Amino acid sequence: MRILYIFPHPDDESFGPAPAMARQLGQGHQVHLLTLTRGGATKERHRFGFSVEEMGRVRHREMLEVEKALGLSSLQVLDFPDSGLKEVDPLELEEAILESVGRIRPHVLVTYAVHGISGFHDHLVAHAVVKRVYCELRRGGGEPTPGRLALFTVSEAADLGGGPHRLQASSEDEIDCRVIPSQGEMEVGRRALACYETYARVIEEARPLDRLGGEVCFEFFQEAYEPPLSELTDRL
Repeated sequence: MRILYIFPHPDDESFGPAPAMARQLGQGHQVHLLTLTRGGATKERHRFGFSVEEMGRVRHREMLEVEKALGLSSLQVLDFPDSGLKEVDPLELEEAILESVGRIRPHVLVTYAVHGISGFHDHLVAHAVVKRVYCELRRGGGEPTPGRLALFTVSEAADLGGGPHRLQASSEDEIDCRVIPSQGEMEVGRRALACYETYARVIEEARPLDRLGGEVCFEFFQEAYEPPLSELTDRL
């Protein structure tokens, strides 16, 4: 099957979903990644003396290394304004996402849960726009219509941390899928994360993959499974 992950920034895919993506690729699925910005507005740019544009170019190069590390089926990085998605006409974002969906024809769409895990407004905008695209495609009944919208989240059992790195979790009964990566798949995820050399300090402080509790969790929009499924493509 074809799975399309849609996130706002470079590293969103590696701060959690990457081990599940490695697992899906190993199972023979196509795994595609669409990133809406180049992530140039990050405050980390000041450590290197980079402008927003320069940091965006560096992070794009890092994403190309992530593509290799994971063995992605495709990678597309757009150039909407980092930290500024709330100011973008949502129809422009929808058009860009629809182009990617029309080309890839995914069976599963993936983006952030409604709380965005970190609560960052770019994450919230991505959730809202991808959900609207999914609903419009389903309402139209045409092709391509993804069969599922999966929302990346963390469980209450995860290490939610504190301070600037505190995560927002989904309740246990909201989680519809718990992917349990193997040690090898976790290692692939760590290699992908390590490609973000400009974010090494943030990664060391946040320990994103260590905090997941050995699982990658998803909610399914307008689906409910108890017990949770073990793969994004189950029951499709």
